[in-house]
Amino acid sequence: MTPPLLAVSQVGRTYAMGGLLSRRRVHAVDGISFEMPSDKSEIMAVIGESGSGKTTLARMILNMVLPTRGSIRFCGTELSSIRRTHDRLAFMKRVQPIFQNPFEAFNPLKQVDRYLFMTARHIAGLQSVTQVHNAADHALRKVGLSLAEVRKRFPHELSGGQLQRIAIARALIPAPALIVADEPVSMVDASLRLSIVNLLKDLRDETGVSILYITHDLATAYSISDRILILRRGRVVEAGDARTVLDNPQHPYSIMLKAAVPSPDVQP
Repeated sequence: MTPPLLAVSQVGRTYAMGGLLSRRRVHAVDGISFEMPSDKSEIMAVIGESGSGKTTLARMILNMVLPTRGSIRFCGTELSSIRRTHDRLAFMKRVQPIFQNPFEAFNPLKQVDRYLFMTARHIAGLQSVTQVHNAADHALRKVGLSLAEVRKRFPHELSGGQLQRIAIARALIPAPALIVADEPVSMVDASLRLSIVNLLKDLRDETGVSILYITHDLATAYSISDRILILRRGRVVEAGDARTVLDNPQHPYSIMLKAAVPSPDVQP
């Protein structure tokens, strides 16, 4: 049988906090398990407030942090076994991140097109200048931009929405199987959030990429996701089909999160 695209099994991550005499262990992630299939693309939302462990989980899936216990497998390969430079580059080609703050994702002293070219050359493995430029332009056009629009421009010359679209384009250049998007709309204007959410859905449908969508926002999770996990204090408290869970939450924490979402029917 073909292994799952992503298999997270009883994963935990513990940190030691405090000084020598007051040291304590904090379970940022505590026994999380789920799978994403390899035979179809989907968007899975991981929902939780600040401190719920969702960003730590994302960093472990990106192989930036090793789990304290449990295992994470991508296409059957245990991430902890990926150590050689060649293997790490191969993994990065298949799994790409989109981070929360687009202004922190780009060095303000470097032109943004350099990031696209570096990804095309060093991650996607393209050699010629023509191939590199074509790959950058093709990815930018998927997010509603073009290389001509962003060429030789610095981050301060672009809006937050444009920068986040460029970050998404950069992630698309290696044609990944999985994108881990950590709060990708929380730092852009509210007017742009829906357009970026819809863009991610379109990319799933057009390219077949699966997306792990990390968020605290139930409204965008409801709009974008096929399945969801709701985290609290590092543990999954509810999981399942997005519409089923969000329309009729069962856990008290899930009910509380839903109640906090502003209703468009409420009159001022």
